[in-house]
Amino acid sequence: MEKRPNILFLSVDQWGGPFFAYAGHPSIQTPTIDHLTRLGTNYRNAYSESPICIPARRSMMTGQSPRRHGDRSFLPALTMPKENLLAQCMVRGGYQTTAIGKLHVFPQRDRIGFENTLLAEEGRPNLGAVDDYDLYLADQGQAGLQFMHGMSNNGYEHRHWHLDESMHVTNWITRTAAREIKRRDPNRPAFWHVSYTHPHPPLVPLSSYEALYQDTAIDMPILSDWSKQPIERLPMALQVVRDYWPANWREDQMRSLRRAYYALCTHIDHQIRILIGTLREENLLNNTVILLTADHGDMLGDHGLWAKRLFYEGSARVPMILVGTKNDKKIPIGAVDDRLVGLQDVMPTLLDIADLPIPSSVEGLSMLGPKKRNVLFGECGEERNATRMIHDGRYKLIWYPGGQVVQLFDLQTDPRECDDLASNPAFNEIRQQLEAKMIEHLYGSDLDWISGGRLKGYVSDGSRIQPDRQLSGQRGIHYPQPPVDDPERSAIRPA
Repeated sequence: MEKRPNILFLSVDQWGGPFFAYAGHPSIQTPTIDHLTRLGTNYRNAYSESPICIPARRSMMTGQSPRRHGDRSFLPALTMPKENLLAQCMVRGGYQTTAIGKLHVFPQRDRIGFENTLLAEEGRPNLGAVDDYDLYLADQGQAGLQFMHGMSNNGYEHRHWHLDESMHVTNWITRTAAREIKRRDPNRPAFWHVSYTHPHPPLVPLSSYEALYQDTAIDMPILSDWSKQPIERLPMALQVVRDYWPANWREDQMRSLRRAYYALCTHIDHQIRILIGTLREENLLNNTVILLTADHGDMLGDHGLWAKRLFYEGSARVPMILVGTKNDKKIPIGAVDDRLVGLQDVMPTLLDIADLPIPSSVEGLSMLGPKKRNVLFGECGEERNATRMIHDGRYKLIWYPGGQVVQLFDLQTDPRECDDLASNPAFNEIRQQLEAKMIEHLYGSDLDWISGGRLKGYVSDGSRIQPDRQLSGQRGIHYPQPPVDDPERSAIRPA
């Protein structure tokens, strides 16, 4: 048997598939990742089945849909399964396994099968974990000062990074990962999971990366007629987003915050170069497979919406780039693959690459295999926050049970999702077909929202969420460490 390849599994947080130069974005600079698409295969119909941090990461590590792994809402106290996780399968196959950055599991020091974890968890000591990045800052004489920039983990206010450039969390993750590459066991193949916390807010880019965009025309968010309706006429789930992020930004402010977001992206792009360079200098690059993806994207003001939890392209579509070894016969070079891909497909794909057995608990499909899905189902939230999606590769149907709103988009002719076809008689048959497919995937309390074989949803009670009294995404000073809190009560999310 040939020597198994090393695997570098890169993930980024809240970086949607449309926000890359290779995807045609007019402003963003992503030269390293663009180059990776030329070396491997770009899966451009890849989606997060539940575009929220914790559910998405559970899908990556279990190879399962939210229905099977149990979270479509953000359940910070839900423990991971004890068996058949991605890293466990790698260890059984003889791999040395290391995770660096954000895992977002509970308990936070649960290694979920990795032999070593070095965490940067976005400042969550209230959940009881010792964060390795916080320890690093303390060693540098900056104990508890990670969030002295005053920016929120859920907000879009922005400013430059406040500490020395070398202390930025993106640099720490890269430097730590590069050292772990150098510290590998020479007798085993290596599996490195490098999980960057940005461009997820707080928007605190290095000033040098914002400067890269000083002469770049920054694009404005996508606008659409359907999103210009009064807030009371929008689905309940969209009312929640609008209430939580009212964000009445001026044009100059909007361009400025998008510039800050793009700067965080380009910073990661350049840092990935260091990992590739380290692999090359260690004579490992030719026998290393690279996979890059994201847990979800960010609406970033498109259609007047922010953050994730939604099934529009900015929030739900993710990058999915796979680069093989030098003489790889499985992974095409410079290819584009249009099959429907979900994050549940990450685990079986990586096990397939490593020539390891795929557990029966895995629902996902190897992206290298002949089997392809006809539709992809997405689910996010409960009750008034509930959003469901069915996607057939061209048409996307989004259903909001709260308020009973159905939207239909033809992504071939309308990739920006500006023309809602749900009420267009010419598309009645397509809408009915997709609704029927969606009903096949519904379960649990969702079944109460079906009547006579059709989606019926429920009528809004007219209630609105109250202003966020606690600035729930804002962190404080973390030295001395704050008391441990109930993870359910401390969940960072809109109501």
